[in-house]
Amino acid sequence: MRGCALPLTKLVPPSHLGIDIKFKSFPFPIAATHSLIPTPKPCLFLSTHHSDSNAHFSFSVAAQQQQQQLETGEEENIQLVSSIKTNYNDILIVDTPKARMLLLDSSYSVHSVLYNESKWTGSYWDEFASLPAIVPKGPIAILGLGGGTAAHLMLDLWPSLQLDGWEIDQILIDKARDYFGLSDLEKTTEDGGVLNIHVGDVFVPSKDFHRRYAGIVVDLFAGGKVLPQLQEVSTWLELQERLMADGRFMVNCGGVGGGPSAMDESTDPEILPSESWLLNPALKALSKAFPGQLSWKRMPKENGANFMALTGPLPDLNSWSASVPSPLSQSVKNWRLLDSRI
Repeated sequence: MRGCALPLTKLVPPSHLGIDIKFKSFPFPIAATHSLIPTPKPCLFLSTHHSDSNAHFSFSVAAQQQQQQLETGEEENIQLVSSIKTNYNDILIVDTPKARMLLLDSSYSVHSVLYNESKWTGSYWDEFASLPAIVPKGPIAILGLGGGTAAHLMLDLWPSLQLDGWEIDQILIDKARDYFGLSDLEKTTEDGGVLNIHVGDVFVPSKDFHRRYAGIVVDLFAGGKVLPQLQEVSTWLELQERLMADGRFMVNCGGVGGGPSAMDESTDPEILPSESWLLNPALKALSKAFPGQLSWKRMPKENGANFMALTGPLPDLNSWSASVPSPLSQSVKNWRLLDSRI
């Protein structure tokens, strides 16, 4: 996440106040014991009132599985691991029995997740790991590194990959090294792959990165919404200067209006599903910046319902599918060319 000049609330409210955490993209909801309201939306809600200072919280967890009803009877524990306020973020790191999560800014949106048993997340982060199969040989950048969820999977599937991860917040990077295994990715693999971390503003022009990247992953949010810069055509044309010939962007565009995807089910009844991209401001800007050279898809509801974008010609989907493991071998077939004439 790139920090913006947005007002931030205090990270940990006094004990008599509650914490309300909205997860910008996640396949199951968590509701607090004291306000447990079943919801079909594929996101997380975490609300709690706590009266002690031992940073240990008890919640009821309702996990939504595909084509199944919510089940809210099972109790699990969520533990606060670390919290700090920086110049750019309110950082909250929490543990559940199955995963560690990174929550950022005043919206307390989930920006990274690391499962105990698998690098797969069942959400949009997995999609980024399909990008190396359809770009030229060369380094790939991640703009909005967060805790490194996408980087973990990408280096696991592509161990010779050269990754450049960008974040604006040095303290966030330090926390990710301590709690999300980011420092392990900075060690060169046996196949030569490595994550190189850059701390700085991704929008500041730099001659050092002119035509450098075969692909650029973009996952930039603040305040629970895609950055306003990504809603401007000029931003994409400037970032394009960092791509080598035949390079591509793959972008998490968020949900309707660019906000938390699973939280925004409001749609115009006159807009067909094939035209739903019109509701996303980042996709609209991309369609103007790359006319006829933009593909899109929307993640299934149970996987977050994010809008995703891919620049360049629509790849041969069968070849792409054959070059990546399951579940990506199925999900890449859902990309389709965007018709900007709508």
